[in-house]
Amino acid sequence: MKDWIDAYNGRDWQTTTDGTVRYALLGLGWWTIDLALPAIQDSDLGEVTTFVSSSSEKAKRLADENGVDHGISYEEFHDGKASDAFDAIYIGTPNAFHLEYAKTAAELDKAILCEKPMESTVERAEEMVEVCEDAAVPLMIAYRMQTDPAVRRAKELIEDGFIGEPVSVYGNNSQPLLEMNPNTDQWRLDPDLSGYGTSVMDLGIYSINTTRFLLEREPLAVQSQMDSHGEAFEDVPDERSGALLALEDGVKMVTTDSQNAHRDTQLKITGTDGQIELRPAFHGKAKLHLSRNETTVTVEHENFDAEDEMREEFDYFADRVLTDAEIVPDGRHGLQDMRIIRAIHEAAESSDVVEL
Repeated sequence: MKDWIDAYNGRDWQTTTDGTVRYALLGLGWWTIDLALPAIQDSDLGEVTTFVSSSSEKAKRLADENGVDHGISYEEFHDGKASDAFDAIYIGTPNAFHLEYAKTAAELDKAILCEKPMESTVERAEEMVEVCEDAAVPLMIAYRMQTDPAVRRAKELIEDGFIGEPVSVYGNNSQPLLEMNPNTDQWRLDPDLSGYGTSVMDLGIYSINTTRFLLEREPLAVQSQMDSHGEAFEDVPDERSGALLALEDGVKMVTTDSQNAHRDTQLKITGTDGQIELRPAFHGKAKLHLSRNETTVTVEHENFDAEDEMREEFDYFADRVLTDAEIVPDGRHGLQDMRIIRAIHEAAESSDVVEL
């Protein structure tokens, strides 16, 4: 155990320390400017050369403020302006715009790192995968938890038999969305921009994808219930959502999510011999709580937060692009999450079991 704790921060995925991937960042909201940009600036294998936004004036202003060489509009991006200045794009726009930018990037022969969920519907996600595969451009979905050291160490422990055979999973992800952003017209509450809903698309995907990564088991069937109560949530079906998923090998998973609740993130995996819990799990400094027999240990990294997770994510992506290596959370991996999310919504609407 001591050797494992001492290696908490190790990059078990890294294959190169040479080269640089130059990024164009699309969608200059707070997540991109406050988290993605400093994460790349702090990375070993990346640099930001281009900002892309709704207007060239906004993009140029933000580029000047942040020491970035180029600022262009989305229209100019589609026309190929400044394309010699970047090797890859990061898509941080509302979900329903991801496909159009991925299409242009594929035409420009640029690698693509696309925020999760990868699109607003399964059909559009399928098209993105086809476009990128036809153009032979790398496509990675930005699951930052997969490069978080706490999650990767949890995966090692599961593979080493720490919990025995996995039996059950409980995941919760909730936040007070309107306290964070009081605008009731925001895109996460607009199904035309967000997709099937708000809570499962934006929050539930963390529990689902992290479980798929940790256990390497896929959901086979799902039951769910969801409802909305607040006026701001009247256009989306899932202000509150709860789902029961049957995974391969008889593993059962319960996931609950809400965009209008006390902030809480946790993921607990129980096996025949032990338990691993991430709490907090998805936002903040992830802590591992390990239990086996009568022993309980908490492992934490005080200085590792979302920006650090994103730095690891960008360096992982760059490592794969520079070496032409396999990307694990690729487009087909993200497409499976979209199918699971759609099934959760269909199960709630039909009040029946939906098979995947």
